[in-house]
Amino acid sequence: MAERIIPQHISIIMDGNGRWAKARGQQRACGHIEGVERVRDITTACVELGVRYLSLYTFSEENWNRPAEEVNALMGLMMKSIEGEYDTMMRNGVRFRVLGNRARLSDILLEAITNLENATSGNANMDMIIMLSYSGKWDILQAARKLMESGKPAEQLDYSDIDAALVTAGIPDPELVIRTSGEKRISNYMLWQTAYSEFVFTDTLWPDFRKEQLLEAIDEYSSRDRRFGKVK
Repeated sequence: MAERIIPQHISIIMDGNGRWAKARGQQRACGHIEGVERVRDITTACVELGVRYLSLYTFSEENWNRPAEEVNALMGLMMKSIEGEYDTMMRNGVRFRVLGNRARLSDILLEAITNLENATSGNANMDMIIMLSYSGKWDILQAARKLMESGKPAEQLDYSDIDAALVTAGIPDPELVIRTSGEKRISNYMLWQTAYSEFVFTDTLWPDFRKEQLLEAIDEYSSRDRRFGKVK
């Protein structure tokens, strides 16, 4: 077996909450509630492993098109989670961050997010980044608008300018992206940042995802030869 290499930045596309609930004859909201428990477990596991950045694709721009009842339930669950995770984050030294199109979030949710971000800003063990109301295309579009407003001549722009204009500015690109539930696509997620990420797709639904499955994904990542287009 290859030596286990812990990525600096792991990103997870959390998928399968609804199917998990449906298989048990439950409402979709029950799957989302169980999914929050996995966020807590995986965040703790990543801190223990020494992961520096954990980003979680929680709610996409496209998810706003879901039934209003489900969207409202998800936003309410997000609010409840924020209110209940302060002690755990402080104990584990986790910095909480939310990235995405905040213009679509309610004022009360924005206030709760800002309060927790400020309260945990001094924590340095790991950044836990919630990608909320986010999509890769939206991120690139808002970056392009920033660059146009900057007035910098187009011929002088380079990759670093785009990196700095994305909402993930200052965060290293993810080395490992994990998608749960058996789907094999990235669903408009970090299109620029994942250019050289390693992808691991697992059939495990997110509410069933545990540290064991996380380690399996890390071991798969560790076994790969990352050449970045070069010949070794």
